[in-house]
Amino acid sequence: PMAKHKAKGKGKIKKVLGEFKRKTLRSSSGRKVTKRSQAVAIALSEARRAGARIPKPPKFKRIRRRK
Repeated sequence: PMAKHKAKGKGKIKKVLGEFKRKTLRSSSGRKVTKRSQAVAIALSEARRAGARIPKPPKFKRIRRRK
């Protein structure tokens, strides 16, 4: 079972990053994706939607400074 989830995720990530490399990857708004980090984020979210077990991104924690 675990290998199936990994294979599903790997295939989706490979496909999306291939689209980015060929300059055909588009964001949800329809604009071309130009940043690799954005392409990776899209690939991971699509893999999660397909059912791959990929850990969720860490939540941003802001450090408050006292004056």
